[in-house]
Amino acid sequence: MASSERWLDRKAGPLVRPYAMTRGRTRPEGEGFELIAVVAATGVPPGDRLRYSPDHARVLRACARPVPVVELSADLGLPIGVVRVLLGDLRDEGLIAVVAEVEPARGRRPPNGVLREVLNGLRAL
Repeated sequence: MASSERWLDRKAGPLVRPYAMTRGRTRPEGEGFELIAVVAATGVPPGDRLRYSPDHARVLRACARPVPVVELSADLGLPIGVVRVLLGDLRDEGLIAVVAEVEPARGRRPPNGVLREVLNGLRAL
């Protein structure tokens, strides 16, 4: 069995549990990350500061362009809690930053086109 096959079960998916990816942490140090906050790599070279896991490196690469936290989670196939902890580690090292925090529109409805697209997407499931 190849070494990469040991960590993947065809039916169950990755065998590494989320708590192992975050070393048991459930929240990032300091301020958290909103789902719709946009994060991006700062351009600071990681050098030896990126002494974390391959998942940290994946998150950092995915932040090469500004990306919302929730999209990052979906693109990488990682639980949102794991992504938030990994982002917190990278932020603490100065490797990523929140570049935009979008305030949710309270009391305002999204445009009908957006609602229609969401409804169509749900129907497609």
